[in-house]
Amino acid sequence: MKFLHCFFLFFFVFGYSQSYSNEARSVLLQAKTLDSLMKNNDSEIVNLLCSDVSFGHSNGWIQSLEDFKKDFTSKKVIYNEISQLELLELKQNRNRISLRRTVKVSGLYKNQNFEMKLALLEIWIRKKFIWKLWSRQSVEIKP
Repeated sequence: MKFLHCFFLFFFVFGYSQSYSNEARSVLLQAKTLDSLMKNNDSEIVNLLCSDVSFGHSNGWIQSLEDFKKDFTSKKVIYNEISQLELLELKQNRNRISLRRTVKVSGLYKNQNFEMKLALLEIWIRKKFIWKLWSRQSVEIKP
């Protein structure tokens, strides 16, 4: 299974991003890792986040790192699926990269099933040679 996961990460990063810089490919890999860690409710996710990260959710929540850690460890939201559908835009300016992408998510929120398609804007910044998520805003895409 680990081999299959590595294969998909390789395909995701290199199959779709051959025209991107090394930095951009690194951020695409970080975004894929973020989705995977969130889906698996893995506490290692905090290593991908800046200390002043801000999450803006489609339901109006705004979370700081402390809010995120508290909600994440309590399993307030449990994800069954997070899959990227499309990479719409990648812009780089020195130590910042912004990603606009579309993802499909499903899971449980307060024991209620949900499934939605989200448009994400993520801002990643390089800190000591490591790309970390600084800000993420999601908007639900209605059919």
